[in-house]
Amino acid sequence: MAAKAAAKKQAPEDPRQAQALKHYEDGLRALQERKFEKAKASLQKAIATAPDKSLADRAQVHIAACDQHLETSTLHFKTPEVHFDYAISLMNTGDYVAANEHFEKLLKQDPKSDYVLYGLAALHCLTGHIEDSLRTLGEAIQANPALRFQARNDVDFQNLAEDPRFTELLYPDPGVEESAKEETGAY
Repeated sequence: MAAKAAAKKQAPEDPRQAQALKHYEDGLRALQERKFEKAKASLQKAIATAPDKSLADRAQVHIAACDQHLETSTLHFKTPEVHFDYAISLMNTGDYVAANEHFEKLLKQDPKSDYVLYGLAALHCLTGHIEDSLRTLGEAIQANPALRFQARNDVDFQNLAEDPRFTELLYPDPGVEESAKEETGAY
């Protein structure tokens, strides 16, 4: 009973602390969403309003993480091929979110780039987005039919190995392919 009385007599929460916590939580949420500028701004507000040093110290650690990500995102690549290699390296190390961001940037520069579409299809497959993977791989193969041979032995597509749609992409019916060429006049 004494514990209940002590809890009721506790001083009301400091409004500055409540505001600082809100900014801190907003910053963490933005950081998880990879919105680094927004996260940094919220965390800086948390530091400015925090009445205690521990919250400010934690916010400072997260600001350092934001700064690191912001530096990485402002990388400049000499060629699209070098940028693609960087995206592949991110994918190979398991940083799928960052890899996807770089593939999307590359596609904005050249939406029909066969090798970027192929890399994005592999990423979709690795992350379990099977429909997106099949669609994007189909676009890549349409842009460069030779990619179907590469995909046949690519371990990144092992999640699709048993899918009949994947098999149809990689081993098209020759009659269907010839009739498609006749219809479009392409030989």
